[in-house]
Amino acid sequence: MSVLVNKDSNIIVQGFTGSEGTFHAEQMIAYGTNIVGGVTPGKGGQEHLGKPVFNTVAEAVEKVNADTTIIFVPPAFAADAIMEAANAGIKVIITITEGIPVADMVKANNYIKNMDCTLVGPNCPGVITPGEAKVGIMPGFVFEKGSVGIVSKSGTLTYEAADQVVRQGLGITTAIGIGGDPIIGTTTKEAVELLINDPETECVVMIGEIGGQLEADAAKWYQESGSKKPVVGFIAGETAPAGRTMGHAGAIVGGSDDTAQAKKRIMRECGIHVVDSPAEIGLKVKEVVS
Repeated sequence: MSVLVNKDSNIIVQGFTGSEGTFHAEQMIAYGTNIVGGVTPGKGGQEHLGKPVFNTVAEAVEKVNADTTIIFVPPAFAADAIMEAANAGIKVIITITEGIPVADMVKANNYIKNMDCTLVGPNCPGVITPGEAKVGIMPGFVFEKGSVGIVSKSGTLTYEAADQVVRQGLGITTAIGIGGDPIIGTTTKEAVELLINDPETECVVMIGEIGGQLEADAAKWYQESGSKKPVVGFIAGETAPAGRTMGHAGAIVGGSDDTAQAKKRIMRECGIHVVDSPAEIGLKVKEVVS
């Protein structure tokens, strides 16, 4: 199994004909991802990369049964693109766009919160289920199919963790890059919960950063869940001055749980296997699943 995306997902690209949408759609198609079309207002009826272009998401849902979207729309229009996708009935909305105004994301999150959809991002690398679907900007060759799920704020550390796991002879069920913006759709806790509940995921890697409470919330949920599925955790930014967040994260600072040391302490108290560097992730995963 997998979570969020798989070989049966019918995926569209919003911002399909733009430079970013084109480049990454080509990479996704080459990987074998089931891209069924894209959306660029005013260019409906055309073909791009051998796929149909639609004026609206609703049209894509009607014509090609789209159920998943990846958004490469410029920041000023990206929140509208999220709301359009949700309103059209898209179930998984993966938003790559960086720099969406916070006020716009507050509006978009409020709009979709009672809808039957999952938003990942914005400002994220996407989601990959190796060998089935790459819906994002990650280097697909790093990921091999296996039994370890990954949740990360950082794109780069997502790839590093996957590489470390694969080097130990293991592989990945699904890797979820949740993004580091102040307002995101899927939280660390929600992503970890998806993987804990996935029967084929035997271990979860949770990568966080200084700033905010997301990792502490996820750790406390994990403890309360009573799950025996092991979780390996890493927090980036331990050497940063107190009160700082990671550069791209922009996470809200506040409370006593947002430093690296505090997060690591909480994670350990909640039964998570914490490592002190990305290089230790693969070894620790192999240890806890063997």
